[in-house]
Amino acid sequence: MMSGRIAILFLLLLTSCVTEFVPEVTEEKELLVVEGLITDQLETNTIRLSKSLPLGKKSEARPYTGCILRIKDDLGNIHSLKEIGEGKYITDSTVFRGQIGRSYSLQISTNTGFDNLTYESAPVKMLPVPPVDSLYYEKTVIAEPYENFSGIDGCQIYLNTHDPENTCKYYRWNFEETWKIQLNFSIQNKECYITEKSNTIDIKTTANYLESIIERHPVLFISNQTDRLKNEYSILVNQYSMSEEEFSYWEKLENITQETGGLYDIIPSSIPSNLTCNEKPEEKVLGYFSVSAKSTKRIFIRDNFAGIIDPYAKCVSDSFGYAPPGLNETIWILIIHPCSFPCITWFETTTDVNCTDCTLRGTTRKPDFWKE
Repeated sequence: MMSGRIAILFLLLLTSCVTEFVPEVTEEKELLVVEGLITDQLETNTIRLSKSLPLGKKSEARPYTGCILRIKDDLGNIHSLKEIGEGKYITDSTVFRGQIGRSYSLQISTNTGFDNLTYESAPVKMLPVPPVDSLYYEKTVIAEPYENFSGIDGCQIYLNTHDPENTCKYYRWNFEETWKIQLNFSIQNKECYITEKSNTIDIKTTANYLESIIERHPVLFISNQTDRLKNEYSILVNQYSMSEEEFSYWEKLENITQETGGLYDIIPSSIPSNLTCNEKPEEKVLGYFSVSAKSTKRIFIRDNFAGIIDPYAKCVSDSFGYAPPGLNETIWILIIHPCSFPCITWFETTTDVNCTDCTLRGTTRKPDFWKE
């Protein structure tokens, strides 16, 4: 009996001495993170600066403000960027536009007086990119229909492209998707548009092929667990060219972000950047300054998909013959059924505020590119 008590006491001592393990690393506690791309399009380019957080803390991008940014080309021309807040710095689309065949470097000054540090990227040449040949979708069957069950459909979006000159061998894609939502009630804001940008890495190389041809490249799969395909949907895909060096950067980043337990959730510090600190060459910089030509393709999807969820199908939760307590705080009116004396006007209500105003998810402003 005594030996059993000693064993229990020993286990309690062990469990009470557990502490968080943080491995020792030689990295700086805060590192500059650079995310940016300039293209050959007549558009505003954005460079984002942030700081990584110390190891052992939740990694969230902390904007790096007050810096001075310039883009320098191989002819000595310099273009200054404007800070717009939250660590974002933009080019002026009326005076700056990248040109294919030219090389560009990014210059950063932390603008901190005595402790000012300057960073500079290696010159990056803007390579040409072919157009997107086609962007299309195919229905996919998630569950077959049977008896009174209509089945469940998904949607796979594909892309085809090729370079007849066989010069573009390294590709990267991202996209922006927009879809319309419609509420089923006579409310002020019942029709809205939601826009989201991709947050995954999508790259491919044709370096090992005889020709630079890409067919049926999967861009995005849309399941029935979203209402994107409930009404109308559009996707714009951007196609970029890049060097073998930049492709290697994105490939390493893709491999590491698929794993767990990385030291930094923003950009792993083990991946080399193309930027260096002039005053402290040994200091690590995270991220990459990208330079690329750009081609785009947009499609609209207006089709019937079976089994798509409707987040507004069960909005009505109760009905009252009077104004209920908590009105416009915990309960909202969806439908008013007026009636003249001697009958009573009654209300159908909801406890989900999203059912009363579509601007809680999107905007009522129709995008300029939207087609009816």
